[in-house]
Amino acid sequence: MIFAANPHVQAQSAGFSTLLASWDHDEHPDLRGVVVLRDGRSIGERYYNDATSDELHDIRSAGKSVTALLVGIAVDRGAIRSVDDPVVRYWPAAAGSAIGAVRLREVLTMRSGLAAFDDDPASPGNEDLMDESPDPLAFLRAVPRAGPPGARYVYNSVTAYAAGVVVAEATATKMGAFAGRRLFTPLGITRWRWDADASGVTKGQGNLWLTTRGMAAIGEMVRNGGRSHGHRVVSTRWIADMLAPKVNIAAEDPYADGYGYFWYRKDYRIADTGIAVSFASGNGGNKIYVVPGCRLVVAVTSSAYGRGYGQRRSEAILKAILAKEIAAGGCRTSSSLQRGAI
Repeated sequence: MIFAANPHVQAQSAGFSTLLASWDHDEHPDLRGVVVLRDGRSIGERYYNDATSDELHDIRSAGKSVTALLVGIAVDRGAIRSVDDPVVRYWPAAAGSAIGAVRLREVLTMRSGLAAFDDDPASPGNEDLMDESPDPLAFLRAVPRAGPPGARYVYNSVTAYAAGVVVAEATATKMGAFAGRRLFTPLGITRWRWDADASGVTKGQGNLWLTTRGMAAIGEMVRNGGRSHGHRVVSTRWIADMLAPKVNIAAEDPYADGYGYFWYRKDYRIADTGIAVSFASGNGGNKIYVVPGCRLVVAVTSSAYGRGYGQRRSEAILKAILAKEIAAGGCRTSSSLQRGAI
């Protein structure tokens, strides 16, 4: 990624400067930053409400998408043999539990079958209950089954937590350390923090702190098929499989059509042009949008936690950027994208 030398730079393109400045006086003072990359070069960067380019920001559930990348790296390196393996193959302590019998494929697509639903405080596997537990690992093992694995998509954080546990067990390394060595360092990301829980386990479900630029660097690596700075970080095969929608979630999520391995997919129609967008999404409007058809990555940081307008605002920013690119003739349609490789 190529950024301007000034760490507090606003926008490198006059056109994008005007566009991104339109959110300077948003009625909600919790937008933090937007970075726009085209072919890995910054064409727009702006910070809001006294934020700066080096500010670490909790990207919440967008961290799940980073966990999916780490699963892929573990698969690439042979630490995880197959996503068709059950969790217990890598976490023997899960033997006899509901999560132990679930295949990684169902874990990564939120189809674990566990009695876990983050929007229901009474759900046995509710995220807040796990966060309050003095032993989250024991909590996860105690979550009962609600239905057969693979039958139904139900968004929940304990499932993503299980994916992080598998990465740590399979690599015999704390997942935060594994991420630093195998993902962040190769991407040139030096400022980051990934919180651990009461069990000392890196929280694969979220609470990863990155800069807006760091998020953009991850998105650019994904857009580039797993390569960064001329080096292979994640296999092209994993990136393609990770992004490919496995579940139709349009009925459950107004912002997405499909769900892959902890990554979302939305097909937009803007100015009579179809644009396919893959993205990581976190509470408050934290987003990594990857738009191969426009050669773009858009990263948004926002602290509108628990506020629905945060998600709407981030999508509005994306749509405005896409409309500008389409008007300039810089995007292929989704139909032509389908024929190309990511």
